[in-house]
Amino acid sequence: MAITLINPKGLPKTDAYRQVSIATGTKLVFIAGQVAWDADGATVGEGDLAAQVERCYLNIATALAEAGASFDDVAKLTVYVVDWTPDKMPLLMEGVTRAAAKLGAAPVPPASLLGVAALDVPEHLVEVEATAVID
Repeated sequence: MAITLINPKGLPKTDAYRQVSIATGTKLVFIAGQVAWDADGATVGEGDLAAQVERCYLNIATALAEAGASFDDVAKLTVYVVDWTPDKMPLLMEGVTRAAAKLGAAPVPPASLLGVAALDVPEHLVEVEATAVID
């Protein structure tokens, strides 16, 4: 594996992500922000944050697979949520959990979560981008 995920002593531990990723691979993979579109460009889960988060993670997995990678190779995720408030965290984590169950993997690399005013189209509630490193 080109990525090792750790939670250093002295930093808080969280189940949602790891604090640090150590990359030793030589090939960088940058995945553009993925929204809740299916392969035909139709929005999945309109009005449902958990469903849209799940779809974003599944779309990331599809893009990673095309590059010869998986969530095991992800060094960093950035998650953008429209009108973010902390009470939305259970829905976000529900979507991540559902995607992880379908993928058979727990996507827990370091992540940044940012609240935004809007995304590309009004139906989109979340966007996720990824950076991966592979050998």
